[in-house]
Amino acid sequence: MRLEDLGEAVTGCARTVEFAPGEYLLRVGAPAEECYLIERGRVAVEAHAPARPVNLVATLGAGDLVGLSWILPPYRWAFDARAIEPVHAIAIDARRVRERCDADPRIGYHLLQGLLRATIDRLQAIRLQHLDENR
Repeated sequence: MRLEDLGEAVTGCARTVEFAPGEYLLRVGAPAEECYLIERGRVAVEAHAPARPVNLVATLGAGDLVGLSWILPPYRWAFDARAIEPVHAIAIDARRVRERCDADPRIGYHLLQGLLRATIDRLQAIRLQHLDENR
């Protein structure tokens, strides 16, 4: 995915950020105020359960969008996301994007199409990753 793929909704709502290895981009339960489009580096998306080891859900890299919980209430992260190598990304202000989508449903529809496409691609990649792990 590229910034342009997110369309007009994100114009003027983005800034460049960097994360060091081990630094968290998202923490489960925290307010979903920004999402991140990775330009360089890799991020581990992780799920935690009491008394169990951390479960790696997916590894994301350049072109991937980190965080989808910002688009629907209650706007709280459902997973942790941690840099596993230096990450250079574009941070997108979720509140401002939602306001634009609310103000212009055409923009919102275009954005949701891109997010849905990214979500389907991500689910397919996770499915294949888990199939490979269970061989």
